Amino acid sequence: MIRILFAGSPDAARLTLEHLVNAQNEYGFEIAGVLSNPPSAKGRHKELIPTPVAQFASEKNIPVFTPEHLDAAAREAISPIGADLLVSFAYGHIFGPKFLALFPLGGINLHPSLLPKYRGCTPVPAAILNRDKKTAVTVQTLSLKMDEGDILGQKIVDLNGTETTESLLNYSAEEGAKLILEIIKKSAEAGKLPEGTPQSGEPSYTGIITKEDGRINWNESAEVIEAKIRAYYPEPGCWCIENGLPLRILEAKLYPENAESPAAAESESGTVGTVLDFSKPIGILIKTGNGILAIRKLQRQGKNAMDYKSFMNGARNFIGTVLE
Repeated sequence: MIRILFAGSPDAARLTLEHLVNAQNEYGFEIAGVLSNPPSAKGRHKELIPTPVAQFASEKNIPVFTPEHLDAAAREAISPIGADLLVSFAYGHIFGPKFLALFPLGGINLHPSLLPKYRGCTPVPAAILNRDKKTAVTVQTLSLKMDEGDILGQKIVDLNGTETTESLLNYSAEEGAKLILEIIKKSAEAGKLPEGTPQSGEPSYTGIITKEDGRINWNESAEVIEAKIRAYYPEPGCWCIENGLPLRILEAKLYPENAESPAAAESESGTVGTVLDFSKPIGILIKTGNGILAIRKLQRQGKNAMDYKSFMNGARNFIGTVLE
């Protein structure tokens, strides 16, 4: 029976782990332990909260390891569980040669992109920001260089332009689990990982996304801003300034170019960021550098998130406001 150490941290990785745990008996393997980021301080009282992966593993009585660094002490702690294979998804650290040497079958990594496109830590937001027509869920061998391992399994994913990072990550987590299970099955039968396919094509790379990246520039087109809102949902989120205070924009859609309304006429002139009108079927209409954006869900500082209709019930003077 193959014994697995699963490495991951965020909620999407928890989904993958849950699928693997539920399939242990059917596929004849065991999740022997979980490697995750240390608990982080959250909330007003800075309470230490475990990652979603660590929390789920604890609930299932799976040993959890949360080292700050993958050093000799971490290797010494993990080695006794006798894991044969390392399975990683969104763990957030590079595995060194000494750590990978702990696993006789090596390691595999779930990466939600059409490799070698979008190597790095934020491939899903990158695909949404660039308004790609397709992406992929890829399982690759773990290599000493970031996301350069051979491809063991891949599923192409068509994008329709409504995906958020949250929805696409969750989809990738579930589909990726299916690919991982097939690889585990083949590895158990052969006593080694299946042969992979080297990556081909020009690689591209993604980096860390900050809160400032979510600041809306109303001079950009409605199309670009709408993609950013989806790419940065739920974190770090898109935001602007309303009368000196932050206003989070959680959901939006493009206002039809052929729509005839006073707002469409006003959008030809005036200041970008102006709240032009309120369309009950579509949303709150904002002038951008090119086109009109219809805001459908938003949140003021210290308030709950609201749909656009509920928001306008309590914001009678919002039309005419210039968002910055």
